[in-house]
Amino acid sequence: MGGVVARALFTLPRFHPHLVSLIITQASPHVAPVLALDPYLLDFYGAVRQKWVKQASRLRNVTVLSVGGGYRDYQVRSGLTSLPCPPGDVSKLSLVVTAVPRTWVSTDHLSIVWCKELVLATVRAFFDLVDADTRQFTDDPERKLTVLKHHFIRHPGRMLRDAQDSPVSISDVPEAWTEVNTLRLSYSTPKEGQLKYFLFALSSRRKAYSHFYCRSNSLEMSSWVFGCQHANGSTCARAVDLSLGTELLPPYKVLVLSLSDLSSFTHLAVSASNLNGKQFTVECEWQREASQTLSVSVPHVLSFGVTVSDVTVNSSGLLHNIQLLHFHQVYQAFRITVASQCRGTRDRLPSAYRMRVSWFREDSFTTASTPSAADIPAMLHTSRPDDASAVLLQLHTAPNCQYKVSVRTSFPKVLGQALRFCGPMVPVYTAVTLLLACGGQLSSILTSGRPADMMQAAGRGLQPHKVNLPVYLLHILLSCSCFQDFLPPEDTIAPTLPEGAESAAEWPHLLSPLLYVLGAAVAFWGSALLRVLVRLVSLVLAPLHRPSVSRTCGTLRRRTQLLLGLVLMVTGWMSCGALAILASSLLHLYRVVRLQMTERSLSHMLNLAPRRPKPAANGAADGSGERSGAGLLSEGALQEVRDDLQLHLSLAPLLLLPVALGAPSLIHWTRNLRFCARLDPDPCRLHAAPLVFCYLLLINGDTLTLSNSRLLPAVTCLPLPLAVTMATFSSLHLYRLAYFLSAALVPLAFCCVL
Repeated sequence: MGGVVARALFTLPRFHPHLVSLIITQASPHVAPVLALDPYLLDFYGAVRQKWVKQASRLRNVTVLSVGGGYRDYQVRSGLTSLPCPPGDVSKLSLVVTAVPRTWVSTDHLSIVWCKELVLATVRAFFDLVDADTRQFTDDPERKLTVLKHHFIRHPGRMLRDAQDSPVSISDVPEAWTEVNTLRLSYSTPKEGQLKYFLFALSSRRKAYSHFYCRSNSLEMSSWVFGCQHANGSTCARAVDLSLGTELLPPYKVLVLSLSDLSSFTHLAVSASNLNGKQFTVECEWQREASQTLSVSVPHVLSFGVTVSDVTVNSSGLLHNIQLLHFHQVYQAFRITVASQCRGTRDRLPSAYRMRVSWFREDSFTTASTPSAADIPAMLHTSRPDDASAVLLQLHTAPNCQYKVSVRTSFPKVLGQALRFCGPMVPVYTAVTLLLACGGQLSSILTSGRPADMMQAAGRGLQPHKVNLPVYLLHILLSCSCFQDFLPPEDTIAPTLPEGAESAAEWPHLLSPLLYVLGAAVAFWGSALLRVLVRLVSLVLAPLHRPSVSRTCGTLRRRTQLLLGLVLMVTGWMSCGALAILASSLLHLYRVVRLQMTERSLSHMLNLAPRRPKPAANGAADGSGERSGAGLLSEGALQEVRDDLQLHLSLAPLLLLPVALGAPSLIHWTRNLRFCARLDPDPCRLHAAPLVFCYLLLINGDTLTLSNSRLLPAVTCLPLPLAVTMATFSSLHLYRLAYFLSAALVPLAFCCVL
């Protein structure tokens, strides 16, 4: 968040923009927060975005570089690190660390600040940004962009201070020069140092070929390819350094020259000198771009890896480009297998496979020996804009080898992409499941007078047919212009697309059943874990309490409820609302633990009398009494305690959700106690008071009280519509869950007194 705070400085009214000219951020979520847990954070993001978008012309002197961590960063996905800025603003650069030259690795959210490869790139950029005259960082925007692009986007394998297109002097020793008349050169230097140059004539190749490709695994910062303006026989008399067009790849450096840009040169000279005695290999060839570009359509995302799209590279060239058609959405994920077969057993340079995304700098590299079979994961951090080209798989191959590229859908990675982009919706569906489980318990009490088993109720909360279909219908209604005037906007996934990108708003609705299942799984196993913890805590606290056989154990008197409610309200208002919610939730958990202790005490009694129904007023049998006619404790008392325990075990996970949502506020308040005792602004202050009184009233609730309540039939109908609206309007604004939960718990609390 430090990078977001740095950009937020410019929103201050008295802050002068000229005080800061360079900002470098690492894994900063500039587009949107990872989780919107309070409205103040969204207002903060809105103010920062509005400042940098609407006043982009005034902030062009501020150069900003944002680096994302890649797929190892599970906390902040790299799509959120893209800088929201108007198109054409060249002073704002966004990229992923896998595309940084001489880094080429993905980092998690913590290691990105100490990853040595990225630290070296940053430090080298800092040194090159220093002005030699002032000994300070340069204020020249062009210079800053040049330095950042040199170290973070395209490194030419040269020092930045080297001049471009400057005439150079080359040795004119005839023995050091060799003219190459073949279409391909492969040369390995000897162990002893020598001076060696290769000369390629351009005149005979301009019509038949479009590009000249050359690579070398010598990664020294030196010039190695030159354009000859005049040649004396087999030597170059006057040359221009063309090495600044070099691009570094993990195994070697590569230079691709377009022959149409070399009209002023007669020859190309390639240096293979190893005066220091280090051995390396140089490979060059003439290329036709049209014959080295192939296309393949990727399989459908629902093919589950059964359908395979493959293409065979029959040419034995050093570079091939494969366009992956219809690969442009973030929910797509593939496993690409590149299998190579080579003739002969001689040593070859390793193959380098580059996944190139034209609309966002998120390139990834894979290095493989030849022959071999390499697996390349293919996923996207951002979806494709309308005018962008397809994803390109660039193969830097070995000569005399055949390559077969197979593309199949990777269903586990598709699920990973779904969680990466729609993960914030899982807590919403967890709340939906718990709310429907609570509604199921209320329905069971209304019909039979007894609640169902807590785990069965949690399992019955999985009702996607009752939730997802109304949610999708609401989505259709909200997309119509006639309903947008008086209905609130629907929550969609966080914006991660560049300006003008294609809309992908439908796919989260297609994934909603899967997200519902994941949320239900979290609710089910979370409830099971809570049940185990209640049993363990009850065993620990049992020696500290006298055994009780009453269903009213752990309840509060009315006067105590009122006093605690006032104290907790004042505490929440004067300090932190999340603290009051936590305290009242702990009081309810104490009630659950006491019920568990009572249930254990009654279940271990050997003198429980059989349950005898006593006649009611209308002559019907009523088994609600705790004691039998003989004055002994009956089995009905045990059943009543068990019913109350199942009810409160179903309510406890639902009551813990506001505690989890307010945990960041509580943590922030505890860390700032030495500065201020009150959290201001406090996102939990508004709904703390109703939640506190709901918790205190529900502590005394039991199945008998609820079954006799006149409000229970109406309250039973509330969970489903609240669950639908919750899933529609809270997928991004998680803080709204507390308001929906309050709307469900307040009527339920009144059932305990009316």
